[in-house]
Parts: sequence; structure tokens; C-alpha cells
Amino acid sequence: MRHPFLERAAAALAASRIASYRYEFPYMERHAQRPDPPAVAEARVREAALEAGRAVPGLPLLAGGKSFGGRMTSQAQANAPLPGVRGLVFFGFPLHPPGRPSASRAEHLSQVQVPMLFLQGTRDEFATPELLRGVIDNLGWRASVHLVDDGGHSFKVPKRTGKTEADVIRELAHAVETWFVSVSARSESA
Repeated sequence: MRHPFLERAAAALAASRIASYRYEFPYMERHAQRPDPPAVAEARVREAALEAGRAVPGLPLLAGGKSFGGRMTSQAQANAPLPGVRGLVFFGFPLHPPGRPSASRAEHLSQVQVPMLFLQGTRDEFATPELLRGVIDNLGWRASVHLVDDGGHSFKVPKRTGKTEADVIRELAHAVETWFVSVSARSESA
């Protein structure tokens, strides 16, 4: 919740008129190294989505997160739709552990019935571009991707790109805004 990347992303989203409701998983509250079991993490995602809906009744909700948070959000959505959530946004979806390419962590995504936006760096060691493309293609209309050229899992880019961290964060926020506008327009015309 207080990670510098998430704070900067929330500020950039706010500049695009997209509010954020940040929360922590229980293991983070305890300052533990080991992540919570999926059932515990998914329960926290569900609590956060419900609280966000209560805080801003009537506003469209997106759910998601960075890495583990995004995966736990998608698993929660796959198991039982999150109330009021119209789409999922993943900042660096962890498709596989570094050096062990596999798409098994994405199998549950076929159960998600809301649009999903994958924000991913092209050098993300947790999601090889080829595997990610296959996942996106298999999900059809539900999945969109925005790639950050030369970005890693934390969206850091080499200096040679000429992009600053602030540039990348703004790019991500703009991608979320553009995607949400297109998803909203599609659902209104359906």
C-alpha cells in the first residue's frame, strides 16, 4: 500500500481522474516475508472491493494490483465475481517465476468474465512476452495489453530509452484511462 511505485501510480491515476483504494494483505501488515495463502489474500481483496464500493457508491470500480496483488485479485474474481467490479487492471502480472516460463498461473483467467488490462514490461522476468501474448490471445475480447518497451517487472527502463520513471508512470496511467474509456463505451453500446 505504501510502496513508492503504488503511491506514484495512485497519484498519476488521480491526475487522470481515477481514484485508488489501496490496502494491504495481512502478511504485509505483520511485516512478514512470506505471502499469505491464496484464500487469505483473496478474502482481503474481496473485503477491499466491498469497502471501495461502500466508499463511492455508484462509481464504476476496477480492481487489480501489482504482481502478487493482481494475481490474487484475478483469482478472487475467478472464484466469485467481486461486487460492482467492471474490470481488472494488472501492473506486472506474474505469469511465472523468473527463469521458469509457464502459463499455469493464468489458467484461472478463463473464468474471469470482465475485461482485463495487462500492463507489462517487455523485459519482465515474470512474464515472457511470448507466453503473455498466448494468454492474451486465448482470453479474446476480455484481455488487452499495454507493453512498456524495455520495462522490467517494476517498469524500470534503461537510461538509453530517454524515459524517466515519471514518464513511465504517466504512460501507465494514460493506458488505464484510455482502456477504461473504451471498455465503458463498449459496455454502454452492448
